[in-house]
Amino acid sequence: MDRKAYTAELAGLRELRTEITAAEKAVAAAQKELDKLTAQRSRRVAGLAGYEGSKADAIAKASGLSVGDVVRIAPLLDPTPAAVRAAKADDQAAVAAPVQAPAPAAGTPAPTAQPASAGALAPALTRAASSTGQPPPATETPVVAEERAVVAEQPTASPADTAAGTGPAAGETEPGVQAASSLAIASASGSAGQRAAAAVGPRVLPTIPEGPAGARFEAVTTGLVSTRPRFTQQARSTVFLDAATGDLAVRDRVVRLSLGARTPGEILDAVLATAPGTERVYITAGAPWHDGAERYSTLKDAVAVWLNTPSERWASAVGSGRDKLAGHFVHQRQPVGRYAPAASPDGPVTEIRSMGEWFDPDGADVVTCRQAFTLLWQALRRHWDDAVLMGSPSQTGRDLWSRTIPTTGKWVGGYPVLSEELRGLLHVTGGQGRTELILPPRVPEQIPALVEYDRTFAYAKHLWKSPVGMPRRITAAAFAAMTEQEQTKALMSCSHWNIRVTVPQGWDHVGLLPAPVTGDRAWIYPSEPGATFTTWSGGAEVHLALSNHLMPWRIEILGGLLFEDGKPLDEWGKRLKAAWADLTNLSKLHGDERQRQAAYLASRAVRSVLLFGLGGFAQRPRLVSGTTPIGEALPAGVEILGQDETVVTWQRQAGFSRDPYAHPEWAAYVWSGARAALLDMKYRQGKEVIASAGALHAKPGSVVYFGTDGIALTERQPWPYRGEPGDYLLKGHLTGPVEHPTSQEQYLKLRGLGRVELAAKGTDQ
Repeated sequence: MDRKAYTAELAGLRELRTEITAAEKAVAAAQKELDKLTAQRSRRVAGLAGYEGSKADAIAKASGLSVGDVVRIAPLLDPTPAAVRAAKADDQAAVAAPVQAPAPAAGTPAPTAQPASAGALAPALTRAASSTGQPPPATETPVVAEERAVVAEQPTASPADTAAGTGPAAGETEPGVQAASSLAIASASGSAGQRAAAAVGPRVLPTIPEGPAGARFEAVTTGLVSTRPRFTQQARSTVFLDAATGDLAVRDRVVRLSLGARTPGEILDAVLATAPGTERVYITAGAPWHDGAERYSTLKDAVAVWLNTPSERWASAVGSGRDKLAGHFVHQRQPVGRYAPAASPDGPVTEIRSMGEWFDPDGADVVTCRQAFTLLWQALRRHWDDAVLMGSPSQTGRDLWSRTIPTTGKWVGGYPVLSEELRGLLHVTGGQGRTELILPPRVPEQIPALVEYDRTFAYAKHLWKSPVGMPRRITAAAFAAMTEQEQTKALMSCSHWNIRVTVPQGWDHVGLLPAPVTGDRAWIYPSEPGATFTTWSGGAEVHLALSNHLMPWRIEILGGLLFEDGKPLDEWGKRLKAAWADLTNLSKLHGDERQRQAAYLASRAVRSVLLFGLGGFAQRPRLVSGTTPIGEALPAGVEILGQDETVVTWQRQAGFSRDPYAHPEWAAYVWSGARAALLDMKYRQGKEVIASAGALHAKPGSVVYFGTDGIALTERQPWPYRGEPGDYLLKGHLTGPVEHPTSQEQYLKLRGLGRVELAAKGTDQ
């Protein structure tokens, strides 16, 4: 071949490459269209199963499928006689029984016989089962917040906020903690715990229905995808006000204001006269919304009245829609007031917000708070060139996350939002942080000490893996048909399980899995040997119950949802963790005391961005608040919060919004991992486990309290602290003997004394 022929061949090869590329694109487009049509056919087949006279053979002929394929899509169309199916199921159960039921551990009662349809017994897992190169989910799943577990009432939000993305998202103010119903003290203490459970009664959780109705639980919402934004958020003019002293930090100066009676209108008049164009006012101290609170039955009532104080110059900003909605966010400690000029209600909106949304100022002056915001923005800007601090950490967190959605790979088009049915199921069955006071006789009535441990920046350690895409439903029969290796893999994957649990005989430690109850509490944690209950739980907790080093629990799989393992939060978490580390180091090393304090507060704000941003993904049913003039009919289904001479303020549930960032599967996975990590967490150096921590590594009878991501014990533990996210930090030590607290209020008082004592004496860690 000469040079001329060689050159000609190269030219021909380039032409062939172009043709191949075009053909590949055509094949990909055809495959996409084929997948679309196939999915449409499956939906139609499932829909036809709802007709009473439908037959599998007729549908198979019309659809071009085999009868077996039709039955797999719509099991209700199975033409096999019921007696034959039952006999076949019995045979399969008999064959699978040796695999499903390992020998019980010492002290564990022999399992009672169950019908074939009752559930599939999960295998007791050993620690070796989790040494497959990936850390087990119990130690590598996200964990919930640190301290803000004391919530008196459930926050509300206006639909205008969630629709426009300008206000607190659902669950924004306290996303990592439960509402009052689940914060009431739950006792796992033997007979005391059983009496408490009996007093309120069990709560039956929903399950996934069979047939076409169940298919909606294995689907995503059409046209709703979390996509990367194509715009940059605009910063808002922000000032910081100490409502107690009247000090206002605006830009590089501090001005002393006269606030009059500290009503919203007087505060806005004073602030805007000094700093025209202000769009956001953060109250750093003084809490004017609590003025006269003693006149009301709850703090929320007092806050609602304060937010709606009549003013000639200012009116509540309103949203659009069927009802006239108040632009306020009514919360007992961290409310948000939104106001527009009374003369032009559609004019510019100014917000009054609490600094506590971001961090506890803890006596810091307005200059330090403003400097903390500056340091926070600078730290985030190093990792997001378009970072903007929005009104709340929840809004900021979700906005920053959206800017990490991949631009290449499988999820380049964004993450699909699950069906409303599945989101509702996760809302009801995905409990939040564990808050539990353990009472005598499981612990002594007089304890030798109260030692508090708290996990540092716990969420950040556990964002490396999360569920993505549409889940696959796992029935009891399907789980039973798996090999033990497949069962173990499923339990270690991102999953959510409907299970029947039995506490083994001989168990003398804390409860491992949440049981649903009615009444003021949402979940308890039974630990009485022989106790049996049905619940939903994440793979992290189920895996831990089967593999803990003390004794495996008996768990029957009734059903479940198995997701694809993905990393939708990994990049977001890495960037926030880096920003937190920078600010934490600055808070320790800076030579100026004010700068050190500002850096510390900024590091706490990063924690809030991650914590509340992640909590916003839960997208629980919204509580919206509104106002109606006196004498007019109230909307249906509202709860009255308060009223004055002119309007009635109310709230009501508004269901799920069509939120493109609704991912309760991520929050449920986080909360399950949080509860598991309170029981067992591994310290790793590479792949090697160098230490363990958590309640199960303390002596039985020494655990006093669980608080979302911290625990209190009766003695110190040899748990290392390296200052890394997830490490257990000794935070308080109250020397005893101490009478065991009988209520959460008593515990919090003792906890405060323990922190003061430890700060005075120092720590050995």
